[in-house]
Amino acid sequence: MSKSIKLLGIFGVMVLVAACDSNQEEFVVVEPEPISVEPVSTGKYK
Repeated sequence: MSKSIKLLGIFGVMVLVAACDSNQEEFVVVEPEPISVEPVSTGKYK
């Protein structure tokens, strides 16, 4: 019983350390959308 309590305590400390360590900023790269060119009117269907 004592070993299981120690293991639960160690697991709890590990979870607490992992939760506090997650304050790292994420680096997100956003690709710009390609600029589309409107078709040029040729005057065929005026």
